[in-house]
Amino acid sequence: MADLRLVIFDVDGTLSDSLGEIVGAMEAAFGAEHMTVPDRDRIMGIIGLSLEEAMPQLAQEAPASTHARLVAGYKAAYQKQRLAAGPDHSPLFPGMRDLVERLAAEPETLLAVATGKSRRGLEALLDTHGLRPFFQSIQVADDHPSKPHPSMVMTALAETGVDASRAVMIGDTSYDLEMARAAGVPSIGVAWGYHPAHQLAQADVVVDTPADLARAIDALTTGDKT
Repeated sequence: MADLRLVIFDVDGTLSDSLGEIVGAMEAAFGAEHMTVPDRDRIMGIIGLSLEEAMPQLAQEAPASTHARLVAGYKAAYQKQRLAAGPDHSPLFPGMRDLVERLAAEPETLLAVATGKSRRGLEALLDTHGLRPFFQSIQVADDHPSKPHPSMVMTALAETGVDASRAVMIGDTSYDLEMARAAGVPSIGVAWGYHPAHQLAQADVVVDTPADLARAIDALTTGDKT
């Protein structure tokens, strides 16, 4: 399948603006435990990690049993918010739907997702926005070690049969970029997400708009990095 290419998307902060829902669910989870809610910057800093990795970072002095309750409380609060928001849940960033649809229409392009979300959460988001049919490979926190472990990317490559040199990982956090590097895959950082620009420096390219992203995908998956 040397003629195929694989474009792997992170979700929160890359495809969709989920920050409001993430912060709201964290507030509910910590509030239920009568704990101080981490500030917005700290919450943004863990976006991309699996919850089981994120909670010990946000509540470092708490025992493992509390971390487990925080994870459960977060999941319950997030699902409640999703059901209440309906079609307004985690809106896509402007231009990203068009880009996904255009890439999916190309016979040589396969699409994948690699996210720290649960399968239930991801599928609900994709269904809300009608995106599920566009992705040939879906990698979620339920089935893999947390980013930046390369398991998600390696599995997406194996499932699609695409060589790493013809793949690219797109994300907004350092975890996405570290994961790509560990898997031997080029990466693109998007500047509209949740990690500051200086944490995206290890990306092959950092882009400011979906139009720039489309050009960077073409450059990195054809070997033309000029």
